[in-house]
Amino acid sequence: MKRLHKFVIKSFLGPFFMTFFICIFILLMQFLWKYIDDLVGKGLDWAIVSELLMYAAFGLVPLAFPLAMLLASIMTFGNLGENYELVAMKASGISLFRIMRPLLVVAIIMTAIAFYFANSVLPKTNLKYYSLMFSVKQQKPEMVIKEGVFSNDMENYSIKVERKGKNNNMLYDVMIYNHAADQGNVNVSISDSGKMEITPDKKFMSITLYNGQNYTEEEEGRQSAAKRYPFRRESFQKQVINISMKDFEFNRIDEKRYAGASKMMNVSQLTSQGDSVFKDYKIRLWRYLTTFSYTNDINQQVSWLSNPNDSLRHDPKIKPDSIVDFDKTIASMSTFEKEALYQRAISNVRTNSQLISQQLEDMYSRKKMLNSYAMEWHRKFTLSFACLIFFFIGAPLGAIIRKGGLGMPVVVSILMFIAYYILMITGEKFAREDAWSMMNGMWFASFVFLPLGIWLTYKAATDSGVMNMESYQALFKRLLNLRFFGRHKPE
Repeated sequence: MKRLHKFVIKSFLGPFFMTFFICIFILLMQFLWKYIDDLVGKGLDWAIVSELLMYAAFGLVPLAFPLAMLLASIMTFGNLGENYELVAMKASGISLFRIMRPLLVVAIIMTAIAFYFANSVLPKTNLKYYSLMFSVKQQKPEMVIKEGVFSNDMENYSIKVERKGKNNNMLYDVMIYNHAADQGNVNVSISDSGKMEITPDKKFMSITLYNGQNYTEEEEGRQSAAKRYPFRRESFQKQVINISMKDFEFNRIDEKRYAGASKMMNVSQLTSQGDSVFKDYKIRLWRYLTTFSYTNDINQQVSWLSNPNDSLRHDPKIKPDSIVDFDKTIASMSTFEKEALYQRAISNVRTNSQLISQQLEDMYSRKKMLNSYAMEWHRKFTLSFACLIFFFIGAPLGAIIRKGGLGMPVVVSILMFIAYYILMITGEKFAREDAWSMMNGMWFASFVFLPLGIWLTYKAATDSGVMNMESYQALFKRLLNLRFFGRHKPE
C-alpha cells in the first residue's frame, strides 16, 4: 500500500503545483486589467511595479489554493479513471476511500498551510500591498505634452506646442508661460523649435529653446494719470529652461496608516480589536438611544435595557398601561389641551427625526467596521476549509467523469468555483448588511458545497452513474411513457 500511496500522491502533486501557478497567473492578469489605469503613464520604475505585482500575487494565494485543489483532484482521478488504473485498483479490492486516503492527508496539510498563510503571511503582505498601491495612486502621471493645447502638469509653468517630432523630443512653435512670480501671465517665452529631455537623475525636465524671444511685462515705475504697460523683449538663439520634477517623484506613505485595517490583522488581533470596537459600539448605541425624546418612564426603561453592563442601573419596573379608549380621551379634552398635546407630539417627532438623521450614518459606518473585523476573522477559516471541501468534490468528480488533461476538468472546475464564489459573495453581502448572522453568511458557500462533496464521494464509491447520460435518457423516456401513455398492462 505504501507504493500505491506514493503513486497516487505523485500523480496529484504535479497537477496541483502546475494548476496553482496557472491560477495565480490568471488571477494576476485580472488584477492588472482592473488597475491598469492606475499604473500606466506614471513613470514607475520596474522595481516598484514588480514589487506591487509580487504583493498582489501573495494576496491571491487564498483564492488560488481551493481552485488548484479542485482542478488537481479532478485531473488526478480523471487520469486514473481514463487509463483504467482506478478500475484495476477497485478490481484488486481497494475501495475509493482507501485510494483517497493519502490525498486526504495531503489535503489536510494543504488546508493547514493555507490557514497559516492567511493568518501569518497575508496580513503583512496586505499591509505592504495597500500602502504601496495607495502611493502609486497618489503618484502624478508623467508630463505628456499634447499638440495644440496647454499642459499645466508642471508647477509654475504652462506649456503649449503646435507640433511634436516623431520621436516626441523635438517641439515646434513652443510657448511657455512662467508663473513662478505668481503675478499672472507676465513672463512668456516663444520659440520656433525646442528639445525636451529629462536629466539623468530624473530631477529636472530640461527644455532647450531655439530662435525665440522672451516677453516680460514690468510694473509702472512712477505715478501717472495715463496707464502705461511697459514690457521687455529679449531675443535669443538658444535658451535652456530647467523645470523641477519634484512633484513627480514617487513617495511611499507610512505603512502605519493602514495597520489598523481588518485585512492587516491575524486571528488574535482581529478578536482583540473586534471586542474593543464592539464595546465602543455598544456605548455609542446606548448614548444614541437615550438621546431620543420619550416620556420619563420610557426614558428610564430604554436606558436600563440598552446598557445591561452598568452596575448602577436601576430597573424602573414599568407596568403595562391599561387599555385606554383613545378617541374618548381625546374627545374629553378641551381645544387648548388638544392643541398642546398635538404640538408636543409634533415637537418630539421632529426632535427624534433630526437625531436619527444625524446619528444614523455614523452608527451604520461603525457597524460596518465592526462587521469587517468579524468577516475577516471568518474568511481566514472559510477559504482554508474550502481546500478540503473542493478535494471531496474534485476527487469523486474525477472518478466519475474519467477524463484527464486540461479539457473537461478545467470546464468543470471553473463552473464549480464560479458557483462557490457567487455563493460566497452573496453570503458575505448578507452578513455585511446584517441580513444574516455572521456565521450563516460567511459559511453559506461551505454549508452548500460540503453536503455536495459528501454526496459525490458516496456516489463515486458506489459506482453510481451520476454523469452517465444514457441513464438519464432512459429515466426520461420512462417518465414520458408513464405521463402520456400510462402503465403498460399485460394482456
